[in-house]
Amino acid sequence: MAKSTKGASDFLRSNTAMAALLPALSRMATLQKAVASGLPAMFTACEILNFETGVLVMSAPNAALAARLKQQLPKLQDRLLKDGWQVNSIRIKVQVGKIAPPPAPKRVVELTDNALSSFSELSNTLSTDPRSQGLKEAIDAMIRRRAARA
Repeated sequence: MAKSTKGASDFLRSNTAMAALLPALSRMATLQKAVASGLPAMFTACEILNFETGVLVMSAPNAALAARLKQQLPKLQDRLLKDGWQVNSIRIKVQVGKIAPPPAPKRVVELTDNALSSFSELSNTLSTDPRSQGLKEAIDAMIRRRAARA
C-alpha cells in the first residue's frame, strides 16, 4: 500500500474550519515578505504578529533591535502604503527569548601525555576504600577514553 503525502495547504483545504484560515495565512505571509523587503537585513529576526484595522504589530527579539526598528518605521510605513497596504500605525512588541542564539562551539580540551600519566599515577595510589572507588573508576574511564582516541 503506497503512502501519499499531503502538503500543509492541502490539509487546511480539506478541513472546513481550517480552510477559513488560508486567506489570513496567505495575507500575513505576503505582508511579512513586504515588510522584509522594506527593511535592512539586520531586521530578519523581526516578524509580523498581527495586522487588524490598519494597525501592524511586529515583534523584535530584544529592546536594542526594537529601538533600531522604531527608527525605520516611518520609512517602512511609507513603503507599505505604496505597496497597497493600508497601514495607519505600526507597534512593536519585544519578545525576549523568541529567537534562540546559536549554540556555542564545542570546546575540546585534550589531555597531555604528562597529565595522563599523572592521572594514571593518582588512580594507582588511591586506596581500595569504597569511598575512593567512584573517583578511581572515573579516572580509569577517562584514561581509557583518551587511550581509545589516540
